[in-house]
Amino acid sequence: RRVSHPAGEIPHPCDEAGKYRQEPSGPVIEFDHVTRTYAAKRAVSDLSLAIPRGELFALLGPNGAGKTTTIRMLVGLLRPTRGSVRVCGYDLVKDPRSAHLHLGYVPDEPCLYDKLTGREFLWFIADMFGMPRHLAGDRIDREIEHFELADFADDLAESYSLGMKQRLVFAASLLHDPAVLVLDEPMVGLDPRS
Repeated sequence: RRVSHPAGEIPHPCDEAGKYRQEPSGPVIEFDHVTRTYAAKRAVSDLSLAIPRGELFALLGPNGAGKTTTIRMLVGLLRPTRGSVRVCGYDLVKDPRSAHLHLGYVPDEPCLYDKLTGREFLWFIADMFGMPRHLAGDRIDREIEHFELADFADDLAESYSLGMKQRLVFAASLLHDPAVLVLDEPMVGLDPRS
């Protein structure tokens, strides 16, 4: 079990050099008898699974199978009606801040602040994760290069195409080198080259 920290005192999982202070051990994603209901409808029923570090895992199924509900519980946007969801050992209900430090998320629709440039948005995300300034600057430069954002990184996000927005959200999700990366229909708006 991990120890919870008082609000505002959660240490960043990376040291000044950007390396994890303690590599997560055990499963990086755990659903323990998770059920989620909406009024009388059960969207997810007694889901239990453990996904080890380094695994690629996909949720496949028809519409209404509970995929979106499961993803929303995994990233902390929904609480389970019963059971628990953990990321790197941290319970998403009891210790969401610690869990989110190990989690990157790319939603099906990119969500940006239109009046920020791409670079400003990346700085905002780095600040949200409490990254040291020198490390944040290096990581922002790394992701701008990796996702080929340099041509528009200093333009307002309101001018971006859907594909440009999606690339920026991908870059933001990887900025803090998460142990877990959750992608919800990540290819929406991306051309084959992207």
